[in-house]
Amino acid sequence: MSKLKFPNTFVLLFALLALIALATWLVPGGQYETQMVDGKKVIVAGSFHQVASQPQGIAALLMAPIKGFVEAALIIGFVLIVGGAFSVLQRTEAIDSMIKSVARAHTRSALVRVALIPVFITLFSLGGATFGMAEEAIPFVLIFIPLALALKYDTIVGVSIPFVGSQIGFATAFLNPFNVGVAQSIAGVPMFSGIGYRLLCWAIATTLTIAFLMWYAARIKRQPELSPCFEMDQLKRQQLDLSAFERFTGMTLRHKLVLSVFVLTLAVMIAGVVKFGWYIEEIAALFLLMAIVVGVIGRLDAEDWVASFMAGAKDLVSTALVIALAKGTVVLMRDGHIIDTLLNALVPFVESSSPIFSAQKMFLIQTVINFFIHSGTGQAALTMPIMAPLADLVGVSRQTAILAFQFGELTTPVIPTSGITVGVLALAGIPWTKWVRWMLPLQMIYLVMALVLLAVPSLIHWQ
Repeated sequence: MSKLKFPNTFVLLFALLALIALATWLVPGGQYETQMVDGKKVIVAGSFHQVASQPQGIAALLMAPIKGFVEAALIIGFVLIVGGAFSVLQRTEAIDSMIKSVARAHTRSALVRVALIPVFITLFSLGGATFGMAEEAIPFVLIFIPLALALKYDTIVGVSIPFVGSQIGFATAFLNPFNVGVAQSIAGVPMFSGIGYRLLCWAIATTLTIAFLMWYAARIKRQPELSPCFEMDQLKRQQLDLSAFERFTGMTLRHKLVLSVFVLTLAVMIAGVVKFGWYIEEIAALFLLMAIVVGVIGRLDAEDWVASFMAGAKDLVSTALVIALAKGTVVLMRDGHIIDTLLNALVPFVESSSPIFSAQKMFLIQTVINFFIHSGTGQAALTMPIMAPLADLVGVSRQTAILAFQFGELTTPVIPTSGITVGVLALAGIPWTKWVRWMLPLQMIYLVMALVLLAVPSLIHWQ
């Protein structure tokens, strides 16, 4: 695997742009009739007919990224502002302080010892489910590996708490603006609607993760030699430095106030979306306000605040460009009049005797796509323009199509094309093959869970 090189997301997307431009010369043009239903434009089933194609040349191919950038400007601006806001939140060190506080309490309370894994996985899963915690979990691996070793667990437990916890939260998110928010805005679904069922999916996925990791941790504590990292951990324990936890004196009032503002921001966002119909502009403004308030409470001077905000936005520039490229694919297909033709061709593959099977097929398609394009935001921008209207044609609600897209990211913790996965394993010193063997049972649990949870929406008519 170390010699196997996968093209990065940008190369894949530009290659896809080129293939789409070529397809406009080969695929006949087509179009569905549409109608407005509850203020949303939907396709009229059975109305597909051929129209004149419009082949896209080299000039159109090269202009597609900038056109995609323009058409996705609102989403891109939203991603950059929210990314900057959360960077300011992290700069206050309130989240890091909260984690160290709980870790310190572990030595003093039997209840904390029992609750440590459930509490931390829940916190990291909440991070993934609410503000899209993904790459941000990587530094916490350096905290949790020595903590896990000190508690007589192993490196895998130390990695899994922040990494698997945040990734599962991301894949089953209910308030994540980077995947749920973007997908719903593209699909024409009210922002963060359907939160009740998504919250249930998140709770089930998080509970299953906690149960599996607690079973494994207890097993390793009884028989350390069963750990795939046993020899490596023996060496690590000899060099273990717990001074960072020993020096920690507890959360300050400032840290508690910052976290309170963050929780309040999430509550206001939910109320604004549900009661007042807030959309991207209002939510971006709210997070910008949060960044300002936590900056003041955290006593960040103007230069430090701006530097933190810019660093957070800078980290998401690549995501913004992925969105632009993904949107460019839609521009090419639309201008070439082939998007409806492709939809019509996909219908037989996804259509089933029951919308339950159609939703599950969508999930399997998204899982394959996730292997190549594992940016939640970029994948939403790439696939939802196709999957949302396809859902209308096969009798699946758009909410369910978005859930299938989310569940496609359940494999992110094991795919070797994910920069986060490779980075975390390199940081922990765990070979990818050992990690995959350990994760395989959990991945099978996630697969069954996803198939079951995608069956329920059709039964309860989730919209």
